[in-house]
Amino acid sequence: MAQINNNQEDLIEKLKLPNDRVRAVLDTDAYNEIDDQFAIVYALLSPERIELEAIYAAPFFNSRSSSAEDGMEQSYEEIDRLLGLMGMSRPTFRGSRKFISDGQAPTTNPAVEDLISRSREQDNGPLYVLAIGAITNVASAIQIAPDIVKNIVVVWLGGHAHHWPENEEFNLRQDPEAVRIILESNAPFVRVPCVPVADHLLTTEHELGHYLKGQSPLSDYLCRIFSEYREHDGAWAKVIWDISVVAWLINPEWVPTEIVPTPILTEDNHWRTVPNRHPMRQATMVKRDAVFTDLFNKLRSLGG
Repeated sequence: MAQINNNQEDLIEKLKLPNDRVRAVLDTDAYNEIDDQFAIVYALLSPERIELEAIYAAPFFNSRSSSAEDGMEQSYEEIDRLLGLMGMSRPTFRGSRKFISDGQAPTTNPAVEDLISRSREQDNGPLYVLAIGAITNVASAIQIAPDIVKNIVVVWLGGHAHHWPENEEFNLRQDPEAVRIILESNAPFVRVPCVPVADHLLTTEHELGHYLKGQSPLSDYLCRIFSEYREHDGAWAKVIWDISVVAWLINPEWVPTEIVPTPILTEDNHWRTVPNRHPMRQATMVKRDAVFTDLFNKLRSLGG
């Protein structure tokens, strides 16, 4: 019992709101939609708060890929494309070629190896692991090297709110077994629900054009892929889901959170709340205008 109490105290301490510059890595299915691109750029343009040490390619499988492995490879290429447009370099690593939920035991890969190595470097505080896709790479690293939970804080965009009637969310449903590994790991865990939290981060072609078009090759690229992604005629806005995780690190007041018991993910992928489970932090809302104002200002600075 004493050990459980100590673990809870450690978690509460590590779940305190970040109030200074932090070390971070970004795990992203960068080619899945067009929101990861904005999140990658946002993290790289926020060195005052985020020391982004490495970027990992996560698997995904939808109409933009032929398999989970192909999704990971295309994400890896998209990360490098963005770095080239920004004139920046960061270590980039390929991640898992399959989901744990496809019957694959957690296996090592370049992303997992790098995450384990960086997690064991404790000189500059905990490593924030920003996960904005299927959480396969992070779960694999924790299963292979459970000791790293002492040195990381996992921040994930995935699933809907605990009270939401359904939980059919892309990042979660691709690899629910990886989510279960995270929930049971006792790693400090911060979750941004997609609905009804991150879905407030809507923008439009008109807004992007007004603030970004013609500002830089990078801004023009973001505007172009946004327009090409248009889902239907008429009025249309797109959620830029993934910037929510980055925004929380930049200014926690923009993405308010609360401490709650870590839920259990049931076999049919619903949340089940159990009192007295170990604590986690969960976002409750997002201040959309503040987040986009900060992002647009940083992108516009590239053109000046």
